[in-house]
This record gives sequence, structure tokens and C-alpha cells, in this order.
Amino acid sequence: MDDEAEALNLKSFLRWATELGISDSPSTSITPSPASCLGYSLFVSNFPEAGGRGLAAARDIKKGELILRVPKGVLMTSQRLMRNDESLSIAVKKHASLCCTQILAVALLNEVNKGKSSRWWPYLKQFPRSYDTLADFGKFEIQALQIDDAIWAAQKASQKAEGEWKEASALMHDLKLKPQLLALKAWLWAFGSISSRTMHIPWDEAGCFCPVGDFFNYAAPGEETSNSEDQVTREAFSLQEDSMLNSVTELAAAHRLIDAGYEEDVSSYCFYARRNYQKGEQVLLSYGTYTNLELLQHYGFILSDNPNDKAFIPLEPNMYSLCSWESESLYIQPDGKPSFALLSTVRIWAVPQNNRRPVAHLVYSGYQLSIENEVVAMRWLAKKCRTILDILPTTAEEDGKLLVILDEFQETHQLVDIKEMPSALATELCAFMESKKIVSDGTCVISGVARRSIGRLKLAILWRYQYKKILSNCILHCTEVINDIISTKDLEYKEIFFKPANLHSHCFIPLHFRLLPCSVISSPTH
Repeated sequence: MDDEAEALNLKSFLRWATELGISDSPSTSITPSPASCLGYSLFVSNFPEAGGRGLAAARDIKKGELILRVPKGVLMTSQRLMRNDESLSIAVKKHASLCCTQILAVALLNEVNKGKSSRWWPYLKQFPRSYDTLADFGKFEIQALQIDDAIWAAQKASQKAEGEWKEASALMHDLKLKPQLLALKAWLWAFGSISSRTMHIPWDEAGCFCPVGDFFNYAAPGEETSNSEDQVTREAFSLQEDSMLNSVTELAAAHRLIDAGYEEDVSSYCFYARRNYQKGEQVLLSYGTYTNLELLQHYGFILSDNPNDKAFIPLEPNMYSLCSWESESLYIQPDGKPSFALLSTVRIWAVPQNNRRPVAHLVYSGYQLSIENEVVAMRWLAKKCRTILDILPTTAEEDGKLLVILDEFQETHQLVDIKEMPSALATELCAFMESKKIVSDGTCVISGVARRSIGRLKLAILWRYQYKKILSNCILHCTEVINDIISTKDLEYKEIFFKPANLHSHCFIPLHFRLLPCSVISSPTH
């Protein structure tokens, strides 16, 4: 679609939204222009380096101000679509085993099938033609993630989408959808639309499509909340110890930022400014607290600086039995520091088995047990991270180079000389180009499918780069802690108890790390 056609579609959509009562005015007494529901608080703009198309402030906006209202009648839900289409409602009743998300996906495809006769057509034309969620990744892009947990998550997402498509195929055939809308490709589009665009409503677990409201780009909750899970975990154990701890995931969910929601008293989905904005600045929406892998799985993008990102590493088998924390709470933070749960687990593991029970309450309260114990814990974390990095096919530095190569290739359609690349990068890049048939007889041919595949490959490489960066930061953090202890205490280990200090964090990827020799730091006997 060319820029002129896209602009006309947007203009038509905003006029349609105005007619249905959508408004960016904080007061119902202010009548919006018939041509657009926006202009008082917001306007559509493009942010190439920050999410693409989004909403900008049309004036200076204060934190907490109401900036958009979308009436209930404009929210696209499966219930509303079935009320407006008797044949859809009858057909759905014959397939009671389908979940609410499958029903919404079929209902969405059914509206697309109607074309211009659909009431929602101006809105449907604003949907992307494809998505980059993990379910959309091909086999090559999935393997490019390199980390087993990420590969498993992508495979699971792909299998889930395909399985739900097969289950819903009979219903789609009953509705006599066009052949192209019966295909897995169309289902993945509907699946991606629901995953990345729907918003929570209390009466339907599948959520709703919210016209104009889904134009907001994402902003991660700030650092004032990014460590809330750690704080919640520490306080919970300090007060209740491990036997009474609620789910860390549930506790963290209670601290998520919410700046939009359905309000029953005004029968509208309402959006509020999460902070002060100056005129022209992009207005962002927090969907919740997500790691980069979760953002990739549900929304199809990654943040280059995500304060809520996490790196998970495999632990010793007996570590999991030493605590009652969920595995999701055992992670490394972007600055390289282990989470409270992970640090506590490694600390208690580093205590000889017959001495663990008497000191457990001290560990769960955030205390270091001893200098020797701290050194052993830090050394184990650093060694584990180093081992993981060493066995991966590429380094973080090589991943960074590959991202630059792919960026240049997308602009110039010319690849750098393979001979100049590290062997691991050359092998990966050649295999990708051959699998996507991008290079033929020495000529680069980039189709729309190939272009989307390159975009997904870049996302996979960026994700693994960020993962390796966190592990590298952890090695640096642990090394600094160890060296600080050694220099301060002159290798004399004394039993002391004190609160953990705030250590200086680093945001770069070190190329080399100096760890103390094994003879200096001996592991405990278990």
C-alpha cells in the first residue's frame, strides 16, 4: 500500500471513529471535529525509531489526564460480532468446544471475509498485514534464538497456533470463508491480531479490539516498578518465610502499571496519561511488565533497553529443591545482578548440607552468611554464565556485527564479502539466504516474504544478543564482588552478617573477565 492510499484509509477511519463516539477530549461537552476523533489531546504520527505509527500529544498533557474514550459499542468483541451476524452465532453454537480466543479469531476472519460490507471495514484496514510474534517464526528464525528456553517457547507458540487452527477449521468451513482465509497463514494473522492488539475487558477472556486505543505504542514500566518483584519476594520471606509465600507471579502482577481500562460508570474504555507529556511527544501505554521474550511472543517486538528483562540460567538439580520459589523468580537482571530469589538459592546451596536449616531464615531476610559463602556463590554464578556463553555458536560481539550486516543488506541489497565474516556468522547467514531463496545466481532477490523473514531473523538475533549481554554483565558483577571482598578482607574469611550493598552496575559488554583461581575459592562439600 502506497503512502497516499494509507493516508486516505487513515482519514476515513478517523471519520468513522468520530461518528461512533470515540473522542480524545476529557469532557463530553467538547465536540470533536466531524473529520477526526483526534486533535484535542492526540494526533497520529510516525516514530521510526520508537515503534512506528503511534499517537503524539497535541498539547501539553499532565499525568493522570483522560486522553481517550472509546464507547463500549465500538469495542469489537466476539459477542458483539455474533449479535450482528446471526449466521455466525448459529455456527459458533455448533462448536462448543472452541475456546473464547478461537471464537474471536474466527469472528475476525469472518468480518474480513465480508470485505467492504463489514461495519468494521474502515477499522480492519488499519490492521497490519502480518505480525512478528513467536508463532510467526519459521524454523530457521526459531533456531536463531540459540537459547533452549527461547526455542522451546517459540516452538510451543507455533504448535499451539497450528493446533487451534485445526480445531477451528470446521467452523470456518461452515461459514464458507474464502479459501485464503481458511489457510494457516490467515489464522496466524488473526492469532497475531488478538495477541498484540486486544485489550482486557471483564466480561470476555479473549479481550476486545479497541479502535484508536490500539494505536498507542508500548512503554515498559519504569525502574520504580521494575524491581517490585524482588522487593515483594524479599518482604514476603522476611515476614512469612518460604512455607507461606504466595505466587511471586501473582504478587508481581499486583504491582503492574495500568493506565487504561474499561470503566462501567461511563460505559467506555478510558485511557490516561501515565506521565507528563510535552506537545509533539509520543504518548505511550504500558501493557504491563514483560521480559523481551514475552514481548516477542505476544507483541512481536523487543526493547533495546528493557528494565524488566530477565535471563534464566540452568541451576544445579538440587538447587530447585532448596526453596519453594517458582522457577520464574530465579533470574538475572539486566544489570547482571541475580534476583533476590536466585541469590538466596545459591547462597543456601553454598552452605554445607547439615548447616542449612539454622541459617535459612537469615538468607530469606537478605543477609550474607559469610565472606566465604558469598565468594562461593558469586563464583558459581560467574562460572555458570561463562560456561553458557562459551557453548553458544556466536558471541554477543558477533551478533552485533550480524545485525549491522543485515541492516546494510536491507538498505543496499548487497552483502559484504563472506570471507570477511567470522565463520559462525558466514555459516548462519549463508544458510538463511539459501533457505529463503534470497540469493539466486549471485543476484539478491528480496520478496515480501523474504523481507519479513529478515525482520524476524533480526529480532531473534537481537533477543539472543540481549541475553548474552545480561550474562556478561553478571560475570562482571560477580567478579567485582569477589575482587572487592578479597581486597578488603585480605583473604581472611570471618563469619559476619550484614545487609547487601548497592554495587555499581555496568551497561557495556566486557570482552574479557578476570576470575579468581579455583585454588582461592573452594566450593563447599555437599
